[in-house]
Amino acid sequence: MKLSARQGGRKWPFGRAKALRAAMVGTATLLCLLGARPEAAQAHRHAGFNLEDLFGGPPRPHRTRRAAKVPLPLPRPPEASQKENEEAKGEPEIRPRIEAPAKPAEQTVPAAPAASAPPAAPQPSACRLALTEDIAIAPSIPSVHGPGGCGGDDLVRLEAIVLPDKRRVQVSPAATLRCAMASSIADWVRSAIAPLTERLGSEIAVLDNFDSYDCRSRNGIKGAPLSEHGKANALDVRAFELADGREIGLTDRSQPRALREDVLHSACGRFTTVLGPDSDWYHEDHIHLDLAERRNNYRICQWDVLDPLPKVAPLIPAERPAEAPARKVAKEEGTKGEVAPAAEGDEQEEAKPAKAAAPENQQQGTSKTRRSPKLSR
Repeated sequence: MKLSARQGGRKWPFGRAKALRAAMVGTATLLCLLGARPEAAQAHRHAGFNLEDLFGGPPRPHRTRRAAKVPLPLPRPPEASQKENEEAKGEPEIRPRIEAPAKPAEQTVPAAPAASAPPAAPQPSACRLALTEDIAIAPSIPSVHGPGGCGGDDLVRLEAIVLPDKRRVQVSPAATLRCAMASSIADWVRSAIAPLTERLGSEIAVLDNFDSYDCRSRNGIKGAPLSEHGKANALDVRAFELADGREIGLTDRSQPRALREDVLHSACGRFTTVLGPDSDWYHEDHIHLDLAERRNNYRICQWDVLDPLPKVAPLIPAERPAEAPARKVAKEEGTKGEVAPAAEGDEQEEAKPAKAAAPENQQQGTSKTRRSPKLSR
């Protein structure tokens, strides 16, 4: 006979109560046992509650905590201390360094500022090293920086040019130029001008400096670009003076044409700009030389070597002698405007009236035949 729990409870009404009483008795017994065993009670207090403890199962073992042992250093061997003592016998004793106490702030004296070192002198350029006293007397001068970009660096004062035979050609007055321009002028005089003047039976003694450094625009025109003279990169030469006192003007037509042409070719071969007569209205009495830098090394050589003027001037009509009879000047009628006045001593005559014009038929005359229409094309 099969019965469910609910049915069993109905059949035996006191069965469930018995089971509850039995469970309560077992629980009370277990609590008594735990109270009698302190170790078990303490373990139960620390451990979690489970069914094995409730029904008297074996208690769970707890792991005991032990302190970790820290390894200590081994004792120092006696031989090591003895060796160190032997090595330190010959060394001097090092005394501790004791610093003096700092002074109060109000008593400290500020240190004097260190003197600034003077600026280092600029190193001479390669041109300055090459332009020695065997070539030219050209002492260096300080750099010039004027308004509008005037001046420059590496400047010299060209006072004289030393020829290969140690003779000096004075530059009058001394020219302020850049070192490169001064070196080119010295080379031009030494290698080209001195041999040319020897053909004249004398030697060059003075180079006439018409203009050198001048802070201005081109040709002195307001608003024009800065001249090469303003950059200390140009020299105007007017003439050469020979040792015998003669003066050779480069624009003087009376000088030999061949000599002036040789000077022209030698200058145009060394300088990038050469301006002379017929270049413009500003270089009719001197020659302009400079070393202007342009694209593709473009050069300008404008100097017309002019021929001498004729020695005999063209004939001019002689003046009219006073005893000559007066000239008659006709005065026309019907002319508009003023008539030119007659010269002194001339007489004026009234012009006769012109004859009246004849009629057209009378001018042609009766003898003139007409062309037949058949003959015309």
